[in-house]
Formats: sequence, structure tokens, C-alpha cells
Amino acid sequence: MAEEIWLARQFEAHRGHLRGVAYRMLGSLPEAEDAVQEAWLRLNRTDAAEVGNLGGWLTTVVARICLDGLRARRSRREEALEPHAPRLAAGADAGLDPEGEAALADSVGLALLVVLQALAPAERVAFVLHDMFDLPFDEIGPIVGRTPTAARQLASRARRRVRGAPAEPDADIAARRRVVEAFLTASRTGDMAGLLAVLDPDVVVRSDLAAQRGGARPEMAGAEEVALWFKGRATGARAALLDGQVGAVVAPLGRLLVALEVSVRDGRIVELRAVADAERLAGIDIAAFD
Repeated sequence: MAEEIWLARQFEAHRGHLRGVAYRMLGSLPEAEDAVQEAWLRLNRTDAAEVGNLGGWLTTVVARICLDGLRARRSRREEALEPHAPRLAAGADAGLDPEGEAALADSVGLALLVVLQALAPAERVAFVLHDMFDLPFDEIGPIVGRTPTAARQLASRARRRVRGAPAEPDADIAARRRVVEAFLTASRTGDMAGLLAVLDPDVVVRSDLAAQRGGARPEMAGAEEVALWFKGRATGARAALLDGQVGAVVAPLGRLLVALEVSVRDGRIVELRAVADAERLAGIDIAAFD
């Protein structure tokens, strides 16, 4: 009994920190509280005597719970693709604490929380843990299932997005998806006219070294050259979200081989970037469309 009381006190000493971590990742105080409670349940199923750094262990557990939650949220499409303000508590009559959540949102910065909502799950976790809580990438890597270098890249991309423009709204995502899927359909069916219709006259294609070893050209320019190259080729490619932006992937039997990053302007593709390097692929957060 004394050991249980000691463990409960130790957990309570870390609760505020864990709530802050979870809230920055999830953008909702009720969900953050659920994540913290789940961490407590997992701690009770663990031999605490084998945990050398309780605070670090709890932070890792909460981060993994939040990452799973963010990925499940995306896969269920519970949220629209457009970024939105974090959901505040429904009210005291629902057993929640709207004033507490509002105060927490204010302390973090509501604008920052809105931008964080637009990040891919692994990007968000890497950014929050490193930039807000100073966790080293050697520890972040295993949490997001990446190498430390790939975790650093995730945080770096997130940092650029946080400091830059907000993510695209849902309407732009949908429009760009239509362009990409029209391109892939035309490529698969060998429709030269269809390819030319969605390619900018000055479109550029660039491929990394790994893609080049697979047969891709280092660089191509011009709609006709690019259309001829892709005519009949994209048989295994499917549209997907790459770090929150519309692109395409080639992943036979679930094994990711190539990611195709796509830039669209005025309804036409202006640039395609083929990525096949394993470490770079590991740093891309990919979500399939329904």
C-alpha cells in the first residue's frame, strides 16, 4: 500500500507536465486528460522499480498515446483536412473545465495551436517534444518510429510550417487532388491528351539518386517530354497526402517504394519530385485518401 501511495504521488508530481505535452499534441484538454489517465493505467501495469527516469518514461508513454490518437483521428477522417481552431471543452455541465482549457490554450498561444493542428501526426509529435520540451532526437526517433535523423527532419519541416504560411484549406486540397488523380489516370491509360491537359507547359520533373537508380531521369522539362515519359507508367501509383500536401505514392503490397511530391498552380502541375531514398521516405508522413 505504501508503494502504491508513493507511486501515485510521483505521478501527480508529473501530471501538469504530461497534460501540457498531451494538450499541445492533441489540442483538446479532455483528450489530453484521457491520454494522461491512460499513461497512469500503463504505469500501474509496469514494474516501477525498473523505470530509471519516471518523468522521461511517462513523457514517452504519453507521446506514443497521443501519436496513436492523432493517427486514428486522421484515419477515421473525424476532422476536416482544413486546419481549424482546437476544440474547447463543451462546458462545466459536461464534466469538463472550459475555463481551464481556455487558460491553457492562452498560455500556449491559440494561433500556434491552430498551426499545429495542420501538421502531420509524426511532425507534430517531433516538433512538440523537441522544440517545446527539449527532448533529444535520439529519444524522439523511437517514439515516432523513425531514425534520429528522420525525426530531426520531421521537426524541421514542422518548424518551417509553424513559422510560415498556414496549411491549405480543404477546398484547395480537394482541387489539387482532382488534378493529381487526373494526371495518374491519364498516365495509367496512356492518354497523351489527358496528360497535356493537366501539365503546365513549363513543368519540371526532378528525381533523387535513388529514383534515378530505379530508372528515373535526373530531370525533365516541358509538358510534352514529361507526358511522353509518364504515358502508360503510373500503373501502381495512387494519390495520397504527403506531409499534409497532395502527392502520390507507389507502394506495392504496402511497401513504400516511391513518393511523388506534386506542386500545382492554376489547376496544372508545375513540378514533380520523385523521392525513393529510404531515409527521406521514412521522414515523410503519408496518409491515404478514403
